[in-house]
Amino acid sequence: MKKFLSIAILFLTFGVVAAKADNDRLITKEKLPAAAQNFVSAHFANLKISYVKEERDLLSRNYEVVFTDGSKLEFLKNGEWKEVDCRYSEVPSLVVPDAIKKYVAENYPGEKILQIDRDRHDYEVRLSNRLELTFDRNFNIIDIDD
Repeated sequence: MKKFLSIAILFLTFGVVAAKADNDRLITKEKLPAAAQNFVSAHFANLKISYVKEERDLLSRNYEVVFTDGSKLEFLKNGEWKEVDCRYSEVPSLVVPDAIKKYVAENYPGEKILQIDRDRHDYEVRLSNRLELTFDRNFNIIDIDD
């Protein structure tokens, strides 16, 4: 009986912690990490912010900034950008690594980069013609998806 009670308490505790871990809340721009604040000010100063959200999971924290024109930014807990989605306009040129800009200009002249997403393994780019390009961390093209 003691063993059963101990296991039940353990599962109950884990359930409460897991439920509490998924905690999204609205915050102000000033509550973003400094690097994220600087990124928004440097590249999106002309856009009006709709809302800023802090997303907490059990082991991580991320931030999301959504603008009134539908553009969206995602940041890691340290303030580094994870995703820039400009929907209807071009991703600011300074955000896109030079090797990716060069590849797009040479292979898809006239197309604009509308979205860029990066993680530990790769960069994913969506172009204005709706092609999605995936580059490894050395900026070699590894996938093209339409």
